[in-house]
Amino acid sequence: MRKQAQVVVIGGGVVGASVLYHLTLAGWTDVMMVERRELTHGSTWHSAGGMHTLNGDPNVAALQRYTVELYEKIQAESGRDCGIHMTSGLQLADTPERMDYLRMAHARGRYLGMETELISAKEAHEMVPFLDPDHFVGAMWDRHEGHVDPSGVTHAYAECARQRGAEINRYTWVHDITRAADGTWDLHVHDTRGGRDHDTDRDLGVVNCEHFVNAGGLWAREVGRMTGIEIPVLAMEHMYLITEEVPQLAEWRAQSSMPGFHVVDLGGEIYMREEGNSLLLGTYERGGVPWAPHTTDWNFGAQLLTPDLERIGDNLEVGFRHFPIFQEIGIKDTINGPFTFAPDGNPLIGPVKGQPGHWLACGVMAGLSQGGGVGLSMANWMTEGDPGFDVWGMDNARFGDWATPRYTNAKVRENYGRRFRITFPNEQLPDARNHIVSPIHGRLSDLNAVWGASYGLEVPMWFQRDGEAPVEDVTFRRSNAFDIVAEEVAAVRHDVGMFETTGYAKYEVTGSGARAWLDHLLTNAIPSPGRLALSPMLNRRGRIIGDFTVGALVDGVGTERFMIFGSGPAQKYHERWFRQEAPADGSVQLRVCGNELTGLSIAGPNARAVLDVLIDFDVSNDAFGFLDFRDTYVGSVPALVGRVTFTGDLGYEIWCAAGYLPQLFDSLMEAGADHGIRMFGGRALDSMRFDKGWGSWATEYRPIYDPYEANMGWMVKLDKGDFVGRDAAAAAKEAGPARKLVLFSMDAGSGADAADCIGNEPVWHEGPNGNEVVGWITSGGFAHHSGLSMAMGYVPIEHAASDGPWGIEVVGVMRQATRLDAPPFDPSGSRMRS
Repeated sequence: MRKQAQVVVIGGGVVGASVLYHLTLAGWTDVMMVERRELTHGSTWHSAGGMHTLNGDPNVAALQRYTVELYEKIQAESGRDCGIHMTSGLQLADTPERMDYLRMAHARGRYLGMETELISAKEAHEMVPFLDPDHFVGAMWDRHEGHVDPSGVTHAYAECARQRGAEINRYTWVHDITRAADGTWDLHVHDTRGGRDHDTDRDLGVVNCEHFVNAGGLWAREVGRMTGIEIPVLAMEHMYLITEEVPQLAEWRAQSSMPGFHVVDLGGEIYMREEGNSLLLGTYERGGVPWAPHTTDWNFGAQLLTPDLERIGDNLEVGFRHFPIFQEIGIKDTINGPFTFAPDGNPLIGPVKGQPGHWLACGVMAGLSQGGGVGLSMANWMTEGDPGFDVWGMDNARFGDWATPRYTNAKVRENYGRRFRITFPNEQLPDARNHIVSPIHGRLSDLNAVWGASYGLEVPMWFQRDGEAPVEDVTFRRSNAFDIVAEEVAAVRHDVGMFETTGYAKYEVTGSGARAWLDHLLTNAIPSPGRLALSPMLNRRGRIIGDFTVGALVDGVGTERFMIFGSGPAQKYHERWFRQEAPADGSVQLRVCGNELTGLSIAGPNARAVLDVLIDFDVSNDAFGFLDFRDTYVGSVPALVGRVTFTGDLGYEIWCAAGYLPQLFDSLMEAGADHGIRMFGGRALDSMRFDKGWGSWATEYRPIYDPYEANMGWMVKLDKGDFVGRDAAAAAKEAGPARKLVLFSMDAGSGADAADCIGNEPVWHEGPNGNEVVGWITSGGFAHHSGLSMAMGYVPIEHAASDGPWGIEVVGVMRQATRLDAPPFDPSGSRMRS
């Protein structure tokens, strides 16, 4: 065994093997894997082996398709049989709402290039006669589905990696990880061939490496704890059944042109497929049971858990009713094995904040669907500094330290029980709520706030009328919030509204090198003291990885400090980048303010009058202009006040220490009483940004777009000197964008049929080749002040100035759309500047 390597992958399941393979494919051959037992001896070996491309996140779906299409390649290259059965698949809908979900998935597949088709329940029955069509309203057929042999796939990855120079060490247990003096990592390993008792293991010494990948699967938490971090993953028991041989399968194969079948019953929360001459039936029951919730026994290996058919009895009853053939045949085996989930069900991948060289590739519950994409992204990230894809939905940075073990336990159990259930775009899931609350949570509850959760914090989405339950109806269309959100928007546009900004990310930057560092990090000019500036942040490929408001302040002796405000859910993501790029000489100090710095924003034509009551200096436009920034007092509260809001209206953001927030809230409400002040929530804020055609982080601004595509080029100062991504941005500007972010209004229908865009809808354009999908919507909603259903999305540059005809496919219905040259509300920006 090598004593030194560039990369060590810890864990020999399908994910670890994929990472190892893709590293060698990228040209890194000084790599090795250490596996405590045999390859697959975690959760891989007992997996049902299903693979599919359907995923709510289209970026994850694209990587799943890559995974599925990779198997033929590694099978041929390795000579190992992967047991590939490309059967295609059926997703069954038993209600109109679930059929809407499939229509949306089918539409999303259009711009992803996936081969899907919506069919009737009768047609689904003709394909797979073992289902009862009376229980369903329709289905979607997906060409890229099937199943593989988990062991064969894992060994194929491993053999391909070995052929390129990777070393694989079985029965090698990493029992401790320490940091070497030069910043590399020392992995302390034992030989486990002696048996199950690790007290008798032989010490193999230390393996030193520049990078290590935690692909520990069931033991990912334990590996993480060796470096002092708590990874938010939890294993769940999962059961599936295998029947006795089914004689009817031979008859079906003789008559059918299909190579097999794989069926997901969304309402029944079950899946079913062939397994040789038998059938396999699996379920994700709502009362799922965590396995090893606190610590995973290192002696656990290729073992199964005791089945508990009573726990899945309700699901089996549905399954036997929906697939009557199960009433005719016996059950041969019941498999119950553990596998891991993250709180939202997506993988946890990427670099660990503050620990250079430490990488995660864990929580991959759908390893046979996602393992290839995870391995490819990880290899790109490690060898090139960028995953090469938009992996925000899998990046471990989407969870902060607030994702505690008990939070993780609650959310994983919730997610497990919802594996095949619809999560509506306006739905807020109930478990592990009130995890973090702001100091004015009670006051906002008294105002009948309808709460959501963002990065662990409770945030008001809208405010229900007095006397009515603060609950939103979940739907793909317009909910009971629609009219009330319109009232909140009207309060801002005509009087004054107030919004809590505590959920924004906040960072303080100080030190002698702070200004120079920010100038190197951000694309726009750094503001002078007393001013704010808007600025993107780019990676070295010139792609957007941040969208910030930057404020500069100076104290009485001329020392500068800077405040950076950004997207709350991206706090850890951006902190990781800031710390990675920080100078090593200590000239810059970064403080993540988190929820210790809280805030309120007031906006609307009466906002200045409200602030004037509480501020001791002149707040007229001439004295306190747009993008001015002050360290002052608001009433009795020490506060930072910036003249900027995300509403597009006259407004101010006010920041204070958490202990002062109740007082600030009360003062603003009292001062605003005579000016029509009203609280508004996140839905109204979104409505107003659509009025202005403004994009936001994780929708319009993501690491797959450059600033010229995203209409942010005016904030990229190529002539200011060097900054991260400058050369790539200059090249992108010179070449010109291949696609462009455009703004649409849309005929959303009326009454119960009305439906606005939510994101990921295909954009159609009539051209020489007829009506075809040319782009996709990034976000959309109703702009109440303008009275328009709005959407933003990316289209090829050759269509970006076209008047169409345009169409957007919303919940399966083609809607006529109009491209707008300017936002419908105040296109000159005079309201926010006056």
